[in-house]
Amino acid sequence: MINVRPLLLLLGLFLAVLAGLMLVPVGFSLYHNEGLVQDFMLSAALTGGVAFVALGSSWGCKVTLHTRDFYLFTTLTWFVVAMFAALPFTFFHAISYTDAFFETMSGITTTGSTVLTGLDSAPWSILIWRSLLQWMGGIGFIAVGVAILPLLNVGGMRLFRTESSDWSDKSMPRTKEIGRALVKVYLLLTLLCGVGYYLSGMTVFEAINHAMTTVSTGGYSTSDSSMTHFSVAAHWNGTLFMFLSGLPMLLYVQSLYRRSWAPWRDQQVIGFTRFVIVASVVLGIWLAREQDMAFFPALTLAAFNLVSVVTTTGFASTDYSQWGPAANIIFFLLMFVGACSGSTSGAIKIFRFQIAGAVVFKALRQHIHPHAVVPQRYNRRPINEDILRSLVAFTMLFMATIAVLALFLVLVGVDPVSSLTGAVTAVTNVGPGLGEVIGPAGNFASLPDAAKWALSVGMLLGRLEIVTVAVLFLRTFWGY
Repeated sequence: MINVRPLLLLLGLFLAVLAGLMLVPVGFSLYHNEGLVQDFMLSAALTGGVAFVALGSSWGCKVTLHTRDFYLFTTLTWFVVAMFAALPFTFFHAISYTDAFFETMSGITTTGSTVLTGLDSAPWSILIWRSLLQWMGGIGFIAVGVAILPLLNVGGMRLFRTESSDWSDKSMPRTKEIGRALVKVYLLLTLLCGVGYYLSGMTVFEAINHAMTTVSTGGYSTSDSSMTHFSVAAHWNGTLFMFLSGLPMLLYVQSLYRRSWAPWRDQQVIGFTRFVIVASVVLGIWLAREQDMAFFPALTLAAFNLVSVVTTTGFASTDYSQWGPAANIIFFLLMFVGACSGSTSGAIKIFRFQIAGAVVFKALRQHIHPHAVVPQRYNRRPINEDILRSLVAFTMLFMATIAVLALFLVLVGVDPVSSLTGAVTAVTNVGPGLGEVIGPAGNFASLPDAAKWALSVGMLLGRLEIVTVAVLFLRTFWGY
């Protein structure tokens, strides 16, 4: 049976926090006399009212959650928060609830796809609300990725259970302390990123917004032209902090508490770092030759856009779809990669490719030496059948979700290129797709409402590692 009252209590707490956050844009609206105070206050009142009812009906209950409750709670939290966080967008210029929900789901899942235009002249309260959604979504997913998904063994993430490493027992025995340390690291990265953006020529407001959407690997900007609007120094600052945000947040915590660089010998971090450096240099050389550019400008474009896509941030400093057919294929494939597990990024993630590589290597070697014993280890831990089974299940569901979503988009009238890349960018949480409609220079506003709802579901599935949501559709989950 599902524990309804504890779920209501926790959802009520989340909605209460959301209602409080809605008061932040009120200050910006008052200061700039934007006339949106009533919209945000009404949104906060509605959200707070529902939170009050949920808390009142469940207050005093014992919060005991089992595995089924975690699956349902994780999915419900993202969906319910998106429902209410969309209210300010609905009241703003009276855009449809479909567009508002799409924008909000894109925000809290740190996808970065948008239906809004005119961002350069948009009210500050709306811009800060978009950035807040991504920033809170980023730290929210880190919490889920560290505390919940490993317990559910989603997609092989049991490898990253905090209690499996001795530092958690000796240095930080309680999950609450780990959570606080993660928030401190997240805040510090955001602060340093914001200072870097300010020094690179952004205004304070632009720096705050872009710091929040960079560290969350979300990709919302205050300009329709995204990062093209800003300096080369801002691009390199963004590249650095997108990369740093693509690393496992727990490793920062380990380094701070153990005062050691040992955690950075993590196999995933090493593999991700090598991939980014080598791929950026190779892409930079190729771009310099193909576009007849000097190497440094080419490297700047290559590194920024590659790191943006690989970390699923979604910023764009140019329309890379115009670099030619080869570039389109390269960036399409990069959408699947993702950064490290335990970061704010989406997609498949590096560790899964590394484990798959180890399996392929073992299979090839045993073709030559059928009786050889080839141990499979990752970060000095054995890769057991449970991990492999979860990995296969995740990969199959991941690809099946993209296929079904792309087919649905075609059936509702979206062109094939936008359908395929839109499905990929939603499930991988990258942001922009390819093509003239939803490419780096495009927008999702022209898509049919049915397509926007389908893509919103795709974003949620991708953010929660597919399996977390998929199990809810099993009859056995509900006890039938």
